[in-house]
Amino acid sequence: MADRSFLDWPFFEEHHRVLAEDVDIWAAKELAFLDHGHGDLDATCAEVLNRLAAGGWLQYCIPSVYGGKHDALDVRSLCIIRETLARYSGLADFVFAMQGLGSGTLSLFADEAIKQHYLPKVANGDYVAAFALTEPEAGSDVAAMSTSAVIDGDNYIINGTKTFISNGGLADFYTLFARTGDAPGAKGISAFVVDANTPGLEITERIDVIAPHPLATITFHDCRIPKESLVGEHGSGFKAAMSNLDVFRSTVGAAALGFARRALDEAKTRAAERKIFEGALADLQIIQSMIGEMALDVDASALLIYRSAWTKDVKKTRVTREAAMAKLYATDQAQLVIDKAIQIFGGLGVVSGVKVEELYREIRALRIYEGASEVQKIIIARQAMQEN
Repeated sequence: MADRSFLDWPFFEEHHRVLAEDVDIWAAKELAFLDHGHGDLDATCAEVLNRLAAGGWLQYCIPSVYGGKHDALDVRSLCIIRETLARYSGLADFVFAMQGLGSGTLSLFADEAIKQHYLPKVANGDYVAAFALTEPEAGSDVAAMSTSAVIDGDNYIINGTKTFISNGGLADFYTLFARTGDAPGAKGISAFVVDANTPGLEITERIDVIAPHPLATITFHDCRIPKESLVGEHGSGFKAAMSNLDVFRSTVGAAALGFARRALDEAKTRAAERKIFEGALADLQIIQSMIGEMALDVDASALLIYRSAWTKDVKKTRVTREAAMAKLYATDQAQLVIDKAIQIFGGLGVVSGVKVEELYREIRALRIYEGASEVQKIIIARQAMQEN
């Protein structure tokens, strides 16, 4: 059983504690069927989405006026759900997170017609959402993107390529970021919503990665969408993308925390049960030192994550610095915690199908997506310099 003492911290309200209990009970029952191999990934994701929708968890991804749970996106709730799902299944966490990340820009910036059309369907699982930002030559440097959206009468014509797009090939719509020529760099980017069945949108490659998640490369060739597909104002796409990440970057840290908590639990059980030198593995001081370090990293990560989430929810301010710290520390330390767990397991830890081996594959991508660790350090440094 994962430690829940953190729920007594002053970051949380009673409904958060109830949520943590409810989602944990649900996950233990509903996610036991999952096979984390490279099987029929699309079908598995569809089944997970259906179960998340039936459980009501997708309602936390959108505002209440469109069928959601809270008036505005509650980051603490999102973090609790992601942390809990990640303890049970990285794929379930992925499916949940993408409904939020893929629709978050619409919740924050779209006009009423777009919100009314898409968001209720995200909440009930009828629509699969995706966030199309990364390009082959524009990952961490978002302002370097080259995908273009050119006005042609009452339409935009989109040309370009996006890659490593989560839910690529499964999504019903993509929140797309493209250059509209309003200004150079970040100021020339706008946001759009594009239906997956729009002519000119093609899934050109499905990408297989070490922890099975649906990723794809998407090509736009003279893809024509109506002007009404613009999300927010012209040239505000970079701001929209960063504001969305301001909400969801803390939740990436929460997913990493879930992986780390599970690794710590697995390591403690293994150390207590494994017999060595006429005693338990846990009797060795070097193993106690490792478990102590793991417990410290888990709690420190939780403090940073829920500080960031609380600040966003309660103070209603930008949390660029806090979210960057939470994401950086939690993902980097989770990698170390899981590595220690594998070391405690010994040879069994690298056997396919063992939970700590699965966690080792799951954690690695979190140090890259939604801003690599190195980018988070730059963000934190810039924020620190502005304080002088």
